[in-house]
Amino acid sequence: MKKNENQEVNKNLSKSGKTLTQKIAQGGFWIFSLKIARKVFSLIRLIIIGRILAPSDFGLMGVALLTMSAIETFSQTGYWAALIQRKKEVNGYLDTAWTVLIIRGLLIFIIIYFAAPYVALFFHTPQVTPIVQVLGLITFLQAFSNIGIIFFHKELEFSKVFIYHFVGTLTNFIIAVIAAIILRSVWALVFGLFAEKIVSLIISYFIHPYRPRLSGDIEKAKELFGFGRWILGSSALVFIGEHIDDIFVGKVLSATALGFYQMGYRISNMLETEITQVISSVTFPGYAKIQDKQTSLQKAYFKIMRLTAAISIPIAAGIVLLAPEFTGIFLGQKWMPMVPVMQLLAIAGLIKSIVSTGSPLFNGSGYPNYEFYMQLVRGLVIIVVIYPLIAMMGISGAALGVIISIIGMTVIWYPLSQKITGASGHQYLNTFWPPLLCSLLMAGSIYIMKLYWNPLEQSLFPAILGFIIIVLMSILIYFAALFILKKYYPAYDLLGEVRFLYQSLLNR
Repeated sequence: MKKNENQEVNKNLSKSGKTLTQKIAQGGFWIFSLKIARKVFSLIRLIIIGRILAPSDFGLMGVALLTMSAIETFSQTGYWAALIQRKKEVNGYLDTAWTVLIIRGLLIFIIIYFAAPYVALFFHTPQVTPIVQVLGLITFLQAFSNIGIIFFHKELEFSKVFIYHFVGTLTNFIIAVIAAIILRSVWALVFGLFAEKIVSLIISYFIHPYRPRLSGDIEKAKELFGFGRWILGSSALVFIGEHIDDIFVGKVLSATALGFYQMGYRISNMLETEITQVISSVTFPGYAKIQDKQTSLQKAYFKIMRLTAAISIPIAAGIVLLAPEFTGIFLGQKWMPMVPVMQLLAIAGLIKSIVSTGSPLFNGSGYPNYEFYMQLVRGLVIIVVIYPLIAMMGISGAALGVIISIIGMTVIWYPLSQKITGASGHQYLNTFWPPLLCSLLMAGSIYIMKLYWNPLEQSLFPAILGFIIIVLMSILIYFAALFILKKYYPAYDLLGEVRFLYQSLLNR
């Protein structure tokens, strides 16, 4: 009975009647909508809670999340990516994957629970011990989520992914804000995350009819790990590349410094990093379906990269110029030490958003080892430079180390993405210079507006209004520059590609 039911579910999911381009466009719409919604709630939550809690509270939560992320990363199975990339029937592998994930979740909880006191000792923060232990429990409970939701990713049904994640995000927002007002401690952040994961677990069984069962099929587990081992390696290197700076800031400096650093990272990369994650979520299964057609693969890749550059470059420019105003107005003077970090990490986020377009290309084309090599270079570089830079420059040195390590990734990304797509260097150049030129014009306009209207010199509500006007005017100037550029350089038709994607959405 269960087998027939699951086969019917998979059959229905496959009968969408849409082209791959339409599926990717529609998937991008839903995932981007989800990311925007999550980031809007996250930003509002950060502003509210940031005014209530101290930077040291965010540092404590940062240490706990860092610990959990480390153990989760180094125990990755890669099964999720393996199931999405697999062209053949996957129903017979779902129970095996679910079982392994539960075992992994239990082991993570045990390790985290007993390691928590040593983590507190390492970072000189004894109050972090119970926080780490609670987050370990969250990881174990999350492992029981319905693995059937993988079909939403595999068949590009991202409208359902939107529902699944949005409910959890909304729950986190409500619980964390209420708890912050009542408790005024780091536990507000913990309770918000705990509520999000529990609600997401429950929703996963309402939103998809698949009902997983425990399975002991070792052969299938080994088969999935054949692809997943590269994902494990890449994930471990991603952790080193993305979190070794946090480890050194927390260890060498303090939990308060880590709070400044992580807040700066979250805000500066809030949009740029999410763009990359949206692209990875949507294009990975799309690339997997056309991995044997180089012409189609090249066309799809450069469409995605043009959109990424056109969004990431102006965002980075805006953050660099407006970081002092944003911090002073919305978070308060106590957060001003993080401004230089925000500006440096915005540049890092820009480079990362471009280079990381290679990750879904490599994995979707069946070359997960290329992603591994890219992350290996990044990890090695940051290991070498991070400590001396922090010792010399503090948290700004950590941000500079991140920039250097991400630049190092280009030595792998550029030649190997060329190899897969068969593209010329000219195509890459033509992708980047138009949005860069328009962003420079936008940056100049922001600089001039700030000379005559500085929001920091006004009271709160006029300051907020002034900041919003500057942001809206800069966006208008950027798009006007793109429109004018199209007239004199018709080959760069970004607005035409956006219209094409919009028409694809209308035909869903």
